[in-house]
Amino acid sequence: MPSSTPLTVTVAQPLCADRGRPDTLAVNVERHAEAVRAAGTRLVVFPELSLTGYDLAAPAVDPADPRLAPLVEACAATGALALVGAPVAEADGSESIATVAVTGEGAAVVYRKMRLHGEGEPDRFTAGEKPVVLELDGLRLGLAVCADVADPTHAEETAPLGIDAYVASTLYGPGTTQAERRDGHCRDRATAHGVWVVLSTSAGPTGVFPDSSGGSGIWAPDGSTVAQAGTEPGELVRAELPRP
Repeated sequence: MPSSTPLTVTVAQPLCADRGRPDTLAVNVERHAEAVRAAGTRLVVFPELSLTGYDLAAPAVDPADPRLAPLVEACAATGALALVGAPVAEADGSESIATVAVTGEGAAVVYRKMRLHGEGEPDRFTAGEKPVVLELDGLRLGLAVCADVADPTHAEETAPLGIDAYVASTLYGPGTTQAERRDGHCRDRATAHGVWVVLSTSAGPTGVFPDSSGGSGIWAPDGSTVAQAGTEPGELVRAELPRP
């Protein structure tokens, strides 16, 4: 692939299945697969805990779970890499809020949330130990999950690893105040480090939250908004990231 070809990116905010139903994971996987097929881009980014919704009681998801097959197949058909969110169990018995990378070859945990939020997350989950950079087609993507983005020191720790984009999966509450907070975080991280910011955030109900902000988007290194979704679930927003 020529180095001048941009990386095509989609941020998705699919409708999340109701929590607690026996087929929550399967329904969410199908909706993720539909989004990947509709996106038609090399990278598709989904919100925090997107496979289960923000439900801290949801069972951990095994990346080898056969119920992920429709999403793996969608990635194989489109050549996409999907970054999805899920609670995962570690070999030592601890659990993490994770970013899982899905390709046509399968799924694997690539990042664990470092800045756990509130009382519930630390009660169950263990924080990730270090920043992570994912390389994709010549671009270096620094990964983040929700409260990571709100804490500027996370980007300060990630950027020196040499990143072209800061890619985040998040959840913000509904309303103007939270929308301003969301956009401010993205602008600030972009301008502070001169990188693209790619943010997927939940829209509509997710897990224990009856509503969330939407507004997934892509910000340029100068802090300008390149593309942004509205508040409704199901929207897809695409952009192209230039290669270095």
